[in-house]
Amino acid sequence: MKIALCLGLLCISNVFMTFAWYAHLKDMRSKPWVVAALVSWGIALLEYLVQVPANRIGHSQLSLGQLKIMQEVIALTVFVPFSIFYMREPVTWNYLGAGMCLMGAVYFMFRS
Repeated sequence: MKIALCLGLLCISNVFMTFAWYAHLKDMRSKPWVVAALVSWGIALLEYLVQVPANRIGHSQLSLGQLKIMQEVIALTVFVPFSIFYMREPVTWNYLGAGMCLMGAVYFMFRS
């Protein structure tokens, strides 16, 4: 149950962070960079309010390495739809290659 809660919170956290890092490239192109940075910091604060408890919960069941690899898989899982649907970027084979590399990382981190 704790791992599922951690997973859910990390998914929410990654949505916030993806928007904090990249949405300004689309939505705030005409604004000074400092405005985009301040807005991004506000979004990142929300991300940290979810991510810190998620990592504390997850670390009670998972090793630090397992927690990090899980977060990276979630990050790519959130980033690809964001890139395609929000930023209107084309899908490339690079996403598949990155995903396959992460699956290898998952295998090595979670094998017994």
